[in-house]
Amino acid sequence: MDYTEVLVSIKPYSQQNAEIITALLADIGFESFVEGEDSLAAYIPTIDTQNLDLETFSKDLPIDAEVTFKVKNIKDENWNKQWESNFKPVTVLDYCRIRAPFHSYESGYQLEVVMQPKMAFGTGHHQTTWLMIWQLFNLNIKGKSVLDMGCGTGVLAIIAEKLGATDVTAIDIDEWAYANTCENIAANSCSKIEVEQNDANGLMGKKFDIILANINRNILLNDLPTYAKHLNPSGILVMSGILKQDTDLIIQKSEELGLQVASTQYKDEWASIVTIKS
Repeated sequence: MDYTEVLVSIKPYSQQNAEIITALLADIGFESFVEGEDSLAAYIPTIDTQNLDLETFSKDLPIDAEVTFKVKNIKDENWNKQWESNFKPVTVLDYCRIRAPFHSYESGYQLEVVMQPKMAFGTGHHQTTWLMIWQLFNLNIKGKSVLDMGCGTGVLAIIAEKLGATDVTAIDIDEWAYANTCENIAANSCSKIEVEQNDANGLMGKKFDIILANINRNILLNDLPTYAKHLNPSGILVMSGILKQDTDLIIQKSEELGLQVASTQYKDEWASIVTIKS
């Protein structure tokens, strides 16, 4: 699959402005992001750019900054080399270290996960994935059934199995995510993860003790009723992909569905929310 790279110039640059733009680009289909010292690179499948209007997007941004875009197409065969050059190991406290196969092992972490760096969002570099991993290590996963909804690389599903989940389902609507998740499952010698290319409508009659949803605000709001329906009694829903400013909206919708907020956690401008089905 070919991808389109959009280099975003933000003047004056700030972490907060970059975070807001990242969230809004994710809402319109961008799948992966690399933040530089004073710029942001965002990636989207070229096939999804037909109706992309960056000029209108920039005019509607809720920030006080000048934003310009430089667009470049990246052929599928060139992607891995470019992505690998930007891929550095990720650590979540002393809980977990996420590395590529070309990085060496490093001791001092409860778990190590090997991720083949490709387009799939969820390598751990983004704050939302970091937050989800932090939440996983603070839940009782052992013996539980887990759904990783919008799995990306499958990193959360892999960690869930390593933490003792009895069975794990990883679902993503995108073919690239399905393929990358399967590859990463094999690289980590996991045997309890079932991977599906689907969306929330494909859950059918399945029930889970824990659902992990690191997606974005709009999809969360749309799919929250489905998540609630497919949670076992006292089941836990962990969500991220949410800016701090959107937490009240997600909490309100969750409570309307009988999901009580157990905790929230923040990293920079991003939030994660843990809810329990009452």
